[in-house]
Amino acid sequence: MAPDDKVIAPGSTIGVVGGGQLGRMTALAAARLGYRCHVYCPEADSPAFHVAQATVASYGDEAALARFADAVDVVTFEFENIPAETVRVLSQHVPVRPSWRVLETAQDRLVEKSFFNSIDIATAPWRPVLDRAGLETAVAALGRPAVLKTARFGYDGKGQVKIDASTDLDEAWAGMGGQPAILEGFIDFEREVSVLVARGLDGAVACFDVVENRHRNHILDVTIAPAHIPQRLARQAQDVAERTAHALELVGLLAVEMFVGKDGALLVNEMAPRPHNSGHWTIDACLTDQFEQLVRAACGLPLGSPERHSDAVMTNLIGEDVNQWLPLLRQKGSRLHLYGKSEIRAGRKMGHVTRLQPRSDKRSDC
Repeated sequence: MAPDDKVIAPGSTIGVVGGGQLGRMTALAAARLGYRCHVYCPEADSPAFHVAQATVASYGDEAALARFADAVDVVTFEFENIPAETVRVLSQHVPVRPSWRVLETAQDRLVEKSFFNSIDIATAPWRPVLDRAGLETAVAALGRPAVLKTARFGYDGKGQVKIDASTDLDEAWAGMGGQPAILEGFIDFEREVSVLVARGLDGAVACFDVVENRHRNHILDVTIAPAHIPQRLARQAQDVAERTAHALELVGLLAVEMFVGKDGALLVNEMAPRPHNSGHWTIDACLTDQFEQLVRAACGLPLGSPERHSDAVMTNLIGEDVNQWLPLLRQKGSRLHLYGKSEIRAGRKMGHVTRLQPRSDKRSDC
């Protein structure tokens, strides 16, 4: 296996586990720096396959994983809901950045919450729920309302149930399918914000500006950059992201989502060690976008400047929204990004549009 501290030079091949739009945009950014990408994904005709070499095989196929590892110089991933074991197997053959241990921490909400609390980062109050009796105990401790979530493999509102005064706990537990879960105390928050931080092979970090996220039907709808919050709070949020990246010994990119309480306190919700939907605005509004930053970190290159040169509002195109592509192309100040997905489905992210305005403040980055 190549050494983990190896710098990967342009002209090399980056392996990307996962073939969605994040992998697609990572491959496009890699090409600008002279790299090739090879994508590994079980689903044929995934969006990233249109712009990179592809291997179609299951995440559990160790022979295919070994062949894939032999064909690339470094591996990263574009989605955290892949088996950590897949990434661990790859790490036996080739450097993987971020590491499989980072992935393992981020993809289980119980492990993730314990990690944040262990480094003195505040979260919503929570309790593990491993069975029906455990749900009863957790509700008694945290009260109602609360939110019950599967410990693993939930995103965009999937795998969660709100527990309020009228909720039948038997039905709520049945909705978890008997899988381990977490009960989180309900937070009356003012807004949701997120921070993207990159950490390089040399331990250097670079943060993007803090952004505000607004959701529709539990799916990210709009991201506003920068978030309209006090500078003190923005710096605190960036500090949380930096501390998290260092504690994880991350080499790569990390998104940290947080709630801003009505009292101005920050509570971390979750993290994702890969490019993030709330960072798409960086493609058009920053000197270095999130995808190029991931490529730089994974290959051991110096991190780029995350400085924001414009204000931005990024809007997701969900399902039939994508049919507005022609009017969007006519809008002055709009930048359209389509993901090349062949089938339009309700709730499916088909693309996004970023609208730019002149930079309105002098907020500094990390």
